[in-house]
Amino acid sequence: MVHHRIRRPGEGHPLSTAEVAARSAPPTNEHPNQHPLSIRRNTAYNLLGALVPLAVSLVTVPIYLGLIGEARYGVLAIAWLLLGYFGLFDLGLGRATAQRIAALHDASAAERAETFWTALAINLGLGVVGGLTLWPIAGYFFGHVFNIDEMLRPELLAAVPWLTLAVPMATVSGVLIGALQGRERFLELNLISVSGTVGFQLLPLAVAAAGHIDLGVLVPAAMLARLLTLLLLAWRCRTDVTHGQPVRLAPAQAVNLLRFGGWVTLTALVGPMMVILDRFIIGATAGARAVTYYTVPFNLAERSTVIPRAITSAMFPRLAAVRDQEAIHLAHEGLRTIAVLVTPLTVFGVLLIEPFIAWWISPSIAERSSPVGQILLVGFWLQGFAGVSFAQMQAQGRPDIVAKCYLAELLPYFALLYLGLHLAGVTGAALAFSIRAAVDYVLLAGFAGTLRASLVILAPPSGLLTLAVLIATISTPGSQAWGLSLAIHFGLTMFWAYLSAPSALRNSAAFALAKRTKPNVPSTLSKRA
Repeated sequence: MVHHRIRRPGEGHPLSTAEVAARSAPPTNEHPNQHPLSIRRNTAYNLLGALVPLAVSLVTVPIYLGLIGEARYGVLAIAWLLLGYFGLFDLGLGRATAQRIAALHDASAAERAETFWTALAINLGLGVVGGLTLWPIAGYFFGHVFNIDEMLRPELLAAVPWLTLAVPMATVSGVLIGALQGRERFLELNLISVSGTVGFQLLPLAVAAAGHIDLGVLVPAAMLARLLTLLLLAWRCRTDVTHGQPVRLAPAQAVNLLRFGGWVTLTALVGPMMVILDRFIIGATAGARAVTYYTVPFNLAERSTVIPRAITSAMFPRLAAVRDQEAIHLAHEGLRTIAVLVTPLTVFGVLLIEPFIAWWISPSIAERSSPVGQILLVGFWLQGFAGVSFAQMQAQGRPDIVAKCYLAELLPYFALLYLGLHLAGVTGAALAFSIRAAVDYVLLAGFAGTLRASLVILAPPSGLLTLAVLIATISTPGSQAWGLSLAIHFGLTMFWAYLSAPSALRNSAAFALAKRTKPNVPSTLSKRA
């Protein structure tokens, strides 16, 4: 195992004995966010905040494709990816703010407000710089590099200024979200996130349904939804973080935040590069339709990460406030919970992605996309476990380890991506992504001190997932043999998940089932959970 001493957020000095004792002290009524059930409750909020946009996306994507066409939808997908990547101008201050405010849970409101206002001022300036940088780069890429129907190119170029304005909105939102995460205000945060994501999906769709399918109109409609979300986040931060404290900037806080955020920024630069580069290459070489064939299953497979992300997001503030051994124990519990919750969903996704895409969109797209989706599902399954170690290292003040791991993966991944694309097209790109996710998991878990325990946890579900891929490959969806294999294998997976679940999770499930069958069941079982 690899262990690391706790460090002050953004500094290189270990915590004092008094600070360690304060961090490890039992929770009291004065700090409701330290209640043992808060992680479970916050995870539930995060899950609800992710599932509602997922449902909206499942409904709206086919409508988008029908209204604006495959080529224009592929262009929009690339535009959102480019915008997301330029969120790196956040310089990691959103994550640094969450870590620092979580560590200051016992500090005064004035000290937390000082951290908040300092991070917000820096990120606003960085966002303006990022937007001005994005403008010429996006104009050149969409004007001269991207393989697109010439009739669509003027529309896309007209949308570039709106993408520029969206960058400072994204960087400011990063600090607002980080501050609410640090205060464990997950209910408010997810309510705002859901309303913003739904607006981001529905407002442009309403514009398209009204007959305005020009990209120069769709993109600003989406930006309007983002602006409304930003205003709601600012309102909640004033209530839950600053408590009306005046604006006050602290140069010392800025140095600490930037030091921590610098490593997070490097991670944010390299990580998304490895995730989205495949679609840029596909778009530049094979055109917008090929991007759609890859993006549709990618977006579906990525939805399988909602549970791991919900869990690790809820764990992050707690990981920032505990000692090394407590953090490792909390990480082990998170790994076991993710394994038993996500593995059945991933198995089900591998077996059903082809008939689902055929029903959802069309059989022709399903034929091209389902092998890609099956491979990506395995990669995102591994990425969920890597996310626990990712959160653990950053929360404990070691974002440098995460960044160094990503840097070590960068060049090998590019070589593997190049080889995969030229040998197997979009399927090869998916395979390269999943191999990189496996390497990422091994490196991060090794440095976090959880690799040995997580390998033991992952051995049985790895076999179940391998069998699911085999069934999906050799059987025909809809056939009798396929249906029988699906039922048997999914039943076996659920049986394993129940036996392997942490006792608290198993007792919670048993209590919920008992309440449904016997409404007057005593609450002692719930208390044990």
